[in-house]
Amino acid sequence: MQRFKAALLLKRSLHSRRFLNHYRTLCSVPDSALSVNDDIDNQVLVEAKAWSRTAILNRPSVLNALSTAMGARLQNLYTCWENDPDIGFVAMKGSGRGFCAGGDIVTLYHLIHAGKMEDCKEFFRKIYTFIYFLGTYLKPHVALLNGITMGGGAGVSIPGTFRVATDKTVFATPETLIGFHPDAGASFYLSHLPGHLGEYLGLTGEKLNGAEMIACGLASHYAHTARLPLIEEQLGKLVTDDPSVIETCLEKYSDLVYPDKTSVVNRFETLDKCFGRDTVEEIIDALESEASKTNDAWCTSILRRLKETSPLSLKVSLKSIREGRFQSLDQCLIREYRMSLQGISNLISRDFREGVRARMIDKDLSPKWDPPSLEQVSEDMVERYFSPLSEFEPDLELPTKLREAFS
Repeated sequence: MQRFKAALLLKRSLHSRRFLNHYRTLCSVPDSALSVNDDIDNQVLVEAKAWSRTAILNRPSVLNALSTAMGARLQNLYTCWENDPDIGFVAMKGSGRGFCAGGDIVTLYHLIHAGKMEDCKEFFRKIYTFIYFLGTYLKPHVALLNGITMGGGAGVSIPGTFRVATDKTVFATPETLIGFHPDAGASFYLSHLPGHLGEYLGLTGEKLNGAEMIACGLASHYAHTARLPLIEEQLGKLVTDDPSVIETCLEKYSDLVYPDKTSVVNRFETLDKCFGRDTVEEIIDALESEASKTNDAWCTSILRRLKETSPLSLKVSLKSIREGRFQSLDQCLIREYRMSLQGISNLISRDFREGVRARMIDKDLSPKWDPPSLEQVSEDMVERYFSPLSEFEPDLELPTKLREAFS
């Protein structure tokens, strides 16, 4: 796991150093002029230091859930900052008690209900494009993951250079519980976790804490919440664009932490034995077999969790993560865009609308999945999920010729 973290950090550091000086041009647009109106400005605030900028996700009433406007503003800000030779590195944090709970699925639900599919497509385009931009960013990036960091919140932070988790961090990709699939780049980073931890997280939507994120490589550093003001203060004093200098600063004020003995990251033998199987049905059979042999309450709880999720989402998500293991970030995002449009189109299933309704709108926690069982999910349904909506539907366009993707 340490080798995994080191390799990822090295890759990001080398990428930043290689292109930083080549692409620097003076940005003529000031921070205050980078959005259409004050309301959009307030959704992403800016904190300026001598040699850095911090983007503050600022929708605390909805745990900083991402909107289309936020994606657009982040793209504009980060483009400006990347082109400004007087800015050495960039940070991101959330306001209130969460970093970011993911995409604003309630707004998305209402857009779908109103038949505003073009607005839905624009939402995914803006968020996914920014994620690719961050994953190929030419300057060091520090994400302070204090509080809830789920779904799209992980998507707009994990591709960056450094991810600082805390004792209040709660990570998850809970999309199968709402009839969707782990998106926003999740099929890329989940598939690159040690063993078959990614399949476990993607299918079950189970949570990880900050210590567990460090152990598996999702986070690069850990700090107790009380130390965050000090870390931010010290980062604000840095005059550098060198990732190694930033890393030294983070290391100096970080805390050493280990996951509990009962943590899932200490269950890799069982995880690989069960979640390394070829199909969802085989995964469930393996869990049932393990539960009967060992009487392990953990296996029983995971089986119960899987029964709460959309059967179609389980099969689609497993295929997505498995494909992500052999794809680059841009390939994953382009595929996920296709999948997301299929997921909201109601052409294959209405599971996304039903999942959001049951958990976020009516909150009865009793979704009526369609199909209702794994046996009724056909191979054709799964394959269609990975196809364009129609032969005329354009794929997500990413600036791959201008910005080098990584795999």
